Amino acid sequence: MAEKDKSIKKDKRSRNWTCVVYPDSAPDNWRSVLDDLHIPWIESPLHDKDVNPDGEPKKSHWHVMLMFSSMKSFSQVKEITSLLCSPNPQKVASARSMVRYFAHMDNPEKYQYDKSSIIAHSGAEIDHYISATTSERYELIAEMMDFIDGNNITEIEDMLFYARKERFMDWFPLLCDNSAYVIGQYIKSKRHRQKSD
Repeated sequence: MAEKDKSIKKDKRSRNWTCVVYPDSAPDNWRSVLDDLHIPWIESPLHDKDVNPDGEPKKSHWHVMLMFSSMKSFSQVKEITSLLCSPNPQKVASARSMVRYFAHMDNPEKYQYDKSSIIAHSGAEIDHYISATTSERYELIAEMMDFIDGNNITEIEDMLFYARKERFMDWFPLLCDNSAYVIGQYIKSKRHRQKSD
């Protein structure tokens, strides 16, 4: 029985916790309060377009994910979220899913917030959380191919320049990480075909 109690107690602790912060009840300096604790944390865009199932607008709020280096209990995290006048914190089952929820990336029925408005604080990194899924990656590659066709792109340099300046959050990481080969081959093939025509 003691072993069972021990495992139950352990299950109540987590490294990642989330809470909701309301503009009308949080202190004006709530971000500084969290920054001063030197805990990596991630802030959602202001959710001011959410609606309840009955169509009524939800109260504006931010989602926050606190990312600790060790397991923390509810009471330890509650001490922090109380400083923000926030409701009870909740354990995060999946950090990737939580951060993607900040922009409703996987909830097309909900308002789509700009994922570039998700803010990392105190050394938190978000790129790997919001990176494209496999199916999203294929859709983005198809978009790039359409862009190449529509703009007569004949050099990968031009594509990279455009992506860096105009599509930094979606096309540019794909080109840098794993899609430059296929896009480069597509551009090269188009260029060769144009020369032979």
